[in-house]
Amino acid sequence: MDIRAPDQRYNPYRIFSREQWAELRNDTPMTLEPGEFSRLRSMHDRLDLKEVEEIYLPLSRLLSIYVDATQRLYYAQRQFLGIRDRKVPYIIGIAGSAAVGKSTSARVLQALLARWSPRPKVDLVTTDGFLYPKAVLEREGLMQKKGFPESYDRARLLSFLSDIKAGRSPVRAPVYSHLTYDIVPNQWQEVDQPDILIVEGVNVLQTAPLPRHGKAVPVVSDFFDFSIYIDADVSVLRDWYVQRFLTFRDTAFHDPRSYFHRYSLLSDDEAIATATAIWERTNFANLEENILPTRPRATLILTKGADHVIETVALRRL
Repeated sequence: MDIRAPDQRYNPYRIFSREQWAELRNDTPMTLEPGEFSRLRSMHDRLDLKEVEEIYLPLSRLLSIYVDATQRLYYAQRQFLGIRDRKVPYIIGIAGSAAVGKSTSARVLQALLARWSPRPKVDLVTTDGFLYPKAVLEREGLMQKKGFPESYDRARLLSFLSDIKAGRSPVRAPVYSHLTYDIVPNQWQEVDQPDILIVEGVNVLQTAPLPRHGKAVPVVSDFFDFSIYIDADVSVLRDWYVQRFLTFRDTAFHDPRSYFHRYSLLSDDEAIATATAIWERTNFANLEENILPTRPRATLILTKGADHVIETVALRRL
């Protein structure tokens, strides 16, 4: 079933055009300053006042409703059970293909949610830090499958999320460098009991095979209270990936420390051919096999057009 088809009789989603979604902003105030847009925007992604007003402010309003409802349910359950444990963080997962703009969406939501009254603590973690180190991927023959589910230290990621939900403090997440294409040794991001945690990564909605013995098999999304999938047509994603590669060729790849330094002297034709090959071999394969099948598991789906503008919003029915 295509969740984007509004005429599906049993569609589990409500589909909103951009105009319909924008009307749901109501009186949600704009709390971002004009100068913040460039800091929050990823390379080649679009982010301007109109995009925030029409897409992210209504989403911020919706999330405030979900968080408030979850908190009220938690306190009611705590009273029923007669317990006094601390309120655990509300966790939002953001999934989607490489080059689709997950990082921009995650940073914008973090900035908007942190400005709610009474100023909740909002942290952001990417799952890149939970990739196996490059040496391990090379030893296991997984470098061509970096970003696939098997390239992540799943046990470490699940342990991190379990500690977050248990209210432990502080909890440390490994740090990843896109420059060296590897985990940074002895460097950590500390997450100290946030009110809201955003977890961003290509495969955060991945499931696990059903066990024959009936025992629980935990997955990352078990810890999510709300999940977002950012979507675009495959041909558009490929073009964005290639354009991003060309920009990196002219900028970051020139740093001798860059893992991709060898690509810095490629001609346009060579760079396009190289980027397309990498896309087909790794990113498209991962999208087709692992990422796209998880799209219907999301609470909300943001679908972009070729100009990076979000065109439709699909919200799972309650």
